[in-house]
Amino acid sequence: MSLLLKNTNVITLAPATIDECDIRIIDGEVAGRARHLKPRRDDEVVDLGHKIVMPGFVCSHTHLYSALSRGMPAPKSQPRNFVEILKKVWWKLDQALNEEAVYYSALVGAIESVKFGTTTLIDHHASPNFIRGSLDLIKHAMCQVGMRGVLCYETTDRGGRKRRDLGLEENERFVTENASNQHFRGTIGAHASFTLNDDSLMWLGELAAMYDCGVHIHVAEDNADVLDAIKKHKKDIVERLADFGILRKKSLIVHGVHLSRKQLVSIQKTGAWLVHNPRSNMNNAVGYAPLNWYGERAALGTDGFPADMFEESKFGYFRNAESDSRAEFSRLPTMLHNGQHLASEFFGKPFGTLQKGSPADLVVLDYRPPTPLTSRNLLGHFLFGMSSSTVNHVLVSGNWIVWNKQLVGVDEEAVMEKAARVAKKLWGRMHGR
Repeated sequence: MSLLLKNTNVITLAPATIDECDIRIIDGEVAGRARHLKPRRDDEVVDLGHKIVMPGFVCSHTHLYSALSRGMPAPKSQPRNFVEILKKVWWKLDQALNEEAVYYSALVGAIESVKFGTTTLIDHHASPNFIRGSLDLIKHAMCQVGMRGVLCYETTDRGGRKRRDLGLEENERFVTENASNQHFRGTIGAHASFTLNDDSLMWLGELAAMYDCGVHIHVAEDNADVLDAIKKHKKDIVERLADFGILRKKSLIVHGVHLSRKQLVSIQKTGAWLVHNPRSNMNNAVGYAPLNWYGERAALGTDGFPADMFEESKFGYFRNAESDSRAEFSRLPTMLHNGQHLASEFFGKPFGTLQKGSPADLVVLDYRPPTPLTSRNLLGHFLFGMSSSTVNHVLVSGNWIVWNKQLVGVDEEAVMEKAARVAKKLWGRMHGR
């Protein structure tokens, strides 16, 4: 299939650029980009009328299984700290997930994501009573919508050795079966240091080394994780993870709120990525992530909030500016752009450029700037003007999956009606009903 997009204003965030051009797409990739490209006989021509086009967003850490948690009943007693939030809310939710709930969580989350302009999700899944095959079900839901994903299962010792082993097996199976998949890849999932013993960390590190796929793990989201490593293992948390080979290229070190500058520098030297999740950190009141120490290998996730990367960027920017008067205007947009570099490492293709050879994953915005828009003030327009409400069309691998704000080939209304029924049953199981 050959698709010619005429009259586009292509923007990138890091560096901030604007390019008036046409884009030719063949077999899911950008085949050419220049002004006034002439249509060929087999081109499908779409005139975008000088709308803004940008590479599809990557959400570098999320939990699709939380998509049906919105509005769920509060726990009987108010959690007093982060660990109690996990025990009274999120661990009850993941234990209540069955096959149906996993599927509809993923489908709802994927639908919302692409309508926000997010074309790739890096997901971190947990469903202790439905482990084997859970990643295939998430993949199936995401395939129905048409997006890409990097998936893993959250290995933990919370449910005992049998469930731990099932989690390791699910990770290994998915990684190997999708090693050459153009739309899905796997990584090795882990919950957090404080719910993993040394034997489990050893297995996680060995699998990551065997398949060169990294480990996706929460680190120092709350100080309880840091203190646990010191108390139980007599070493700091970063040293503990390094000892078992967790810190490596493609590893996703998520949160890092309570790490020192020295620890963050040592993580960066291993080639691992740090992933910031501002809305989640604010919601859980776990503290402020020191972004000025994060370095170049830092990306942006949502930690289970809807994958609206416009909104996540804005929250991150304002929280960062409030805490650091020297905060750079470009910091959050750059972290968002870095998610595309992260996807490139997993898929081996140049995401985020829309240059020749780049995957044809793009978002068309119907944004009408009320002031001059240039490369010099683009980030101001991005942070203070553009939003997910301006997303008009979305293309993944050369296929339109959203057109005029409507999903292509998915009955969204029917999905949401069914999801509401599934959520009601899920909430009942959480509360023993």
